[in-house]
Amino acid sequence: MAEPKTKKNATSVAAFLNRIENEERRKDCRTVLAMMKQITGSKPAMWGTSIVGFGSYHYVYASGREGDWPLTGFSPRKQDLTLYIMAGFDRYKPLMVKLGKYRTGKSCLYVKRLADIDLQVLKRLVTESVRHMRKAYA
Repeated sequence: MAEPKTKKNATSVAAFLNRIENEERRKDCRTVLAMMKQITGSKPAMWGTSIVGFGSYHYVYASGREGDWPLTGFSPRKQDLTLYIMAGFDRYKPLMVKLGKYRTGKSCLYVKRLADIDLQVLKRLVTESVRHMRKAYA
């Protein structure tokens, strides 16, 4: 079975964030970095070449594929700032209606900029997701 491509590594998070060309995106990333660090109590780490992750959990799929992934994290993609809400969004519908302007994938929250969303709602969403993941993968 193939190894997961995205793994935790020793690349500098600060150096990665400093390379973000768009000043607003860089500032947004630093805000998310501080928030996720506070929520998880974990130091940030690079996962692959473009994901800043916090904590980790071990997953095993029914197919037998397994690996490790951050409890939460973010990636400053060109189009959007992607935040990883690993618990998904179905259980957080009351929060999602208050969040602001965003799109979602299975576990990805896509925002153009933090100014488009309510940061207190985001903080609660990340907190609840991390709590759920820690309980589910304890």
